[in-house]
Amino acid sequence: MKIITANLNGIRAATRKGFWDWFAKEDADILCLQELKAHEHQIPEEAKPDGYHHYYHFAKKPGYSGVALYSRQKPDAVYIGLASINPDTDWSDMDAEGRFVQVDFSNLSIISAYFPSGSSSDERQAIKMTFLERFMPFISSLKEQGREVILCGDINIAHNNIDLKNWKGNKKNSGFLPEERAWMDELFDKKGFVDAFRAIYPEKEQYSWWSNRGKARENNVGWRIDYHICTPATAKRFTHFSVYTDNWFSDHAPIIATLDD
Repeated sequence: MKIITANLNGIRAATRKGFWDWFAKEDADILCLQELKAHEHQIPEEAKPDGYHHYYHFAKKPGYSGVALYSRQKPDAVYIGLASINPDTDWSDMDAEGRFVQVDFSNLSIISAYFPSGSSSDERQAIKMTFLERFMPFISSLKEQGREVILCGDINIAHNNIDLKNWKGNKKNSGFLPEERAWMDELFDKKGFVDAFRAIYPEKEQYSWWSNRGKARENNVGWRIDYHICTPATAKRFTHFSVYTDNWFSDHAPIIATLDD
């Protein structure tokens, strides 16, 4: 099985840059997308490839956020927005921003998620932290129910020093704040989830996002903020990861994961 996650920074722009031609050659089973920046009527026809079921969570605000999940196999259940699966928690603010799609296949849940960024203001950083506080018990509950989980997406946090080039200069910046990294520590060390990429490549310097400023991409001054986060048994099924950078569809690169069936 092959699962790809990619923040497109605009599905229409990525389409013009040839994303779907590339995707057709990848022969993937699951595709998780973030930052569609479009509403349903704006999704290009090329972005509806034959042979795939596709599910979207659009933001109310035009040209903002949005996630999608494409699957060859029809899921047993589909959840659009966090309130649809976690109704006991108030998700109205985040669901208005289009950040979550989950599909279930028997005992396996696959999620495409776009976590908030806090880089634009202190207010958005506070919103990000409240999102993390609410999301932890939700994702933990799936595992506690005995479900296998693959959470794909742009988490907007670099976990450790190895996950960004200029870690010394970013200790006080959103995406590498101590409290954000502590949240990741809890997810992995206490809740028992696994960073599937790091489980295979514990010392590999590999990034998934590069700033458009300066020559970040040319100099490989990047951040690894796009993940496949899994329950332990499912994490053991992952055999290989690659990050596609031969062509650029976005400021993020697609992350391609291969799993044993």
